[in-house]
Amino acid sequence: MTRNIIAILRGVTPDEVEDHAAALIGAGITMIEVPLNSPDPFDSISRLLARFGDRARIGAGTVLTVGQVNLLAGIGAHLVVSPNADAAVIAATRAAGMESWPGVMTPTECFAALAAGATGLKLFPASLIGAAGLAAIRAVLPPEAPVYAVGGAGASNFAAWRGAGADGFGIGTALYRPGQSADATGSAAATIVAAYDAACA
Repeated sequence: MTRNIIAILRGVTPDEVEDHAAALIGAGITMIEVPLNSPDPFDSISRLLARFGDRARIGAGTVLTVGQVNLLAGIGAHLVVSPNADAAVIAATRAAGMESWPGVMTPTECFAALAAGATGLKLFPASLIGAAGLAAIRAVLPPEAPVYAVGGAGASNFAAWRGAGADGFGIGTALYRPGQSADATGSAAATIVAAYDAACA
């Protein structure tokens, strides 16, 4: 089963990233991003692609420049996730054959990102907009445009976000915090997956 959950491994190091990714994949989460403000992120992403690239969609978060997009394309990344909606970053990402998930908050940003070619929209920070805000924005968006809630969505409120029109979620600290064990990541992932499955049932 494919779940619309992007695991955010902010702060992960190359030496540990494979163990945490294995725990996530084992629990049923097969979209993983390593934010570029993590230690040696391109090394971590390269390791994940080499080991899990045929089983998971792997990429980077906090991607801010076309130069970063080009580096990710060079190592074969699948996903480019950003906190903002930069038309040049979106266009470069799509031209390189990767998925583009820019951060948006307003209807103007949503439509501009889609016009630039975004694969889907990352509602961020979702906690500031809330499920009611998403429902209002969702009413005017193309129904086929995927919207993922990131920053404020989790096991306790997946159902509310789904009801408001969220297609998926980006999950960070509820899954991974720097320094925790891979077993802890696996346990957290199991909790998130169970809640997601219940909300989607």
